[in-house]
Amino acid sequence: MGDTCVAMDEWVQNPTAHTALDDILPCIDHATAQETLFQTKDVTFQLVDTVNKIITNVANIDPPPFPGLLNYNQSGPLVPTLCNPLNADKTDRKCQDGELDASNAAQIWKAYVCQVSANDMCTTVGRLTPKMYDQMSAAANVSSGLTYYGAFLAGLMDCSFVRFTFTRVHADHCPELIKYSKWVYIGLTMVSVAVMLSLVLWVLYARERRHRQYTKLAVAASEHTSLATETELK
Repeated sequence: MGDTCVAMDEWVQNPTAHTALDDILPCIDHATAQETLFQTKDVTFQLVDTVNKIITNVANIDPPPFPGLLNYNQSGPLVPTLCNPLNADKTDRKCQDGELDASNAAQIWKAYVCQVSANDMCTTVGRLTPKMYDQMSAAANVSSGLTYYGAFLAGLMDCSFVRFTFTRVHADHCPELIKYSKWVYIGLTMVSVAVMLSLVLWVLYARERRHRQYTKLAVAASEHTSLATETELK
């Protein structure tokens, strides 16, 4: 346990050096991780922007008089747009009033789905067909996942999350862990010494017991010899 704490501290202090944890923690460089995070943000921005364009330019318009791509007999209250968590330059953006969070947008959009005919035309009040709803919900779920886990995954890639965790473990737990490990070591040493002393005492006791048995046999043999000699003399 003490070696583990030392290995974690060495890896945190010298992340580019060859340490004991290099083989099990393959980390990419920070620049590559940040580029991956930027691409993740770009995908999030494009997904939300595409969904909002569909809502604004298709679902929420007054349908033209002739059936077609823009006219599927949509009607009713306007569909709220999705909140884009990023600006065009990929900086963080605050949601405006009326915009939906990607995590619960699918639940709210259900109220705007219409029933459709065989040719995918709305037969009831609503501005989203089931197919549109499914595609928009899938995009919102992907956007929510990328927004929530993007930074975390980037932290895993460049091992900054692992480095932070190791630092906390080393600072909060290793001192006590090393102290208690020493106590366990001392306890095991005392047990080992006690067992060794017990074995030594047992060997001495067995030797003394054997010696006493030999003495008793010798005394008995001597007494028997004395009696036999006295009998012969008589």
